Amino acid sequence: MSTKHEQILNYIEALPIGSKISVRAIAKELAVSEGTAYRAIKDAQTTGLVSTIERVGTIRIEQKRKENIEKLTFAEVINIVDGQVLGGRTGLHKTLNKFVIGAMKLEAMMKYTEKGSLLIVGNRVKAQEKALNAGAAILITGGFDTTDYVKNLADRYELPVISCSYDTFTVAAMINRAIYDQLIKKEIVIVDDIYTPFDDTHVLYDDDLVSSWHALYDQTKHSRYPVLNRDHQVVGVVTSKDIINKRIDLKIEKVMANQPITAKASTSLASAAHTMVWQGIEMMPVVDDTNTFKGVISRQDVIKGLQSSQRQPQIGETIDDLINKQLHSDDTDGYFATEVTPQMTNQIGTLSYGVFASLVTEACNQTLKKEKTGDMVIENLSIFFMKPVQIGVMLNIKPDLLELGRKFAKIDVQVFSNDELVGKAMVMAQLINR
Repeated sequence: MSTKHEQILNYIEALPIGSKISVRAIAKELAVSEGTAYRAIKDAQTTGLVSTIERVGTIRIEQKRKENIEKLTFAEVINIVDGQVLGGRTGLHKTLNKFVIGAMKLEAMMKYTEKGSLLIVGNRVKAQEKALNAGAAILITGGFDTTDYVKNLADRYELPVISCSYDTFTVAAMINRAIYDQLIKKEIVIVDDIYTPFDDTHVLYDDDLVSSWHALYDQTKHSRYPVLNRDHQVVGVVTSKDIINKRIDLKIEKVMANQPITAKASTSLASAAHTMVWQGIEMMPVVDDTNTFKGVISRQDVIKGLQSSQRQPQIGETIDDLINKQLHSDDTDGYFATEVTPQMTNQIGTLSYGVFASLVTEACNQTLKKEKTGDMVIENLSIFFMKPVQIGVMLNIKPDLLELGRKFAKIDVQVFSNDELVGKAMVMAQLINR
């Protein structure tokens, strides 16, 4: 039987796109508490089923596939530009394909304005009317209002007309930034991308007997299984070590490990990898916010996922991506060289502390890859000192392997500028072998 939380999510998912949602209405409709309804709506917002807009409320939107995450809905545009809806409220769930800046003559503007686009324009009423007739939504900059005719037209076509106080250039930059951030999120591998779902996994229940573990082992040859209660919530994990020399008529709850470490579908793969290495575990149950079992993730899943993510082309670049591109190695003496670019600096124009840590980490990562075929997870990074380094300065980074074991590495890192020592750090890393 599904939980109240799941029932609310299923109810929201079944609502027509564009429906308005409120905590009080859902609590009354499904006979649940307002607190339960609120938590479920927040979960639906996280998974992209609904969007909450100031002065509008919460509406059901079309859930986007991850590969199309760079496309924004009009509801998201309102949140980005802090806008208000003047008309066409029922179309807020729709997705825009492109945006057009209306800074040209009307005839030329309409060549680029098509169905599914968003025209960013000032108080040019004729342009607004023509855009709506062409199937495009409107974003009016400068805080201007529009005519009642345009508002009625927007309602008839279900195309939003949005107004915001920013100028056209600022609005375009804000939307571009939002799309760029979405591209970065698109590339981050999360547990949801790789875990094995409930239907394809084998589990035991807390009231099963130890004999059930033996039967399942004979069938699958797996040595560890999640343990659930009859509400499908994770209550433990049982492994071969737990059942050695145990009577086969004992219940699983008597021998299992309680309060197991779990992951959520939204957890990043890097975080899951760190947890599994740090805790020395081979399998983690995947759960939702109510601790209901969704599937499992194994160490092999994590390794494959990390390898796959490293082969993906980078579309939205982070600071780490830039550092990886700019860091050049000299195989003869083990040094890494890079120039301090403007993106690497802080507000006073010197090398950022966080970028310094990223440079050290990447140099260690590349050094270890020459020695071991695997990935590293930082266990500890200690920066002993760091001098101010200006824009345009060339840095030489020298990692020295102090200890290298099968699962552990200790690296001393020195950073030089014009032969002067400007930074020193110590890195301890756990290794994930492929």
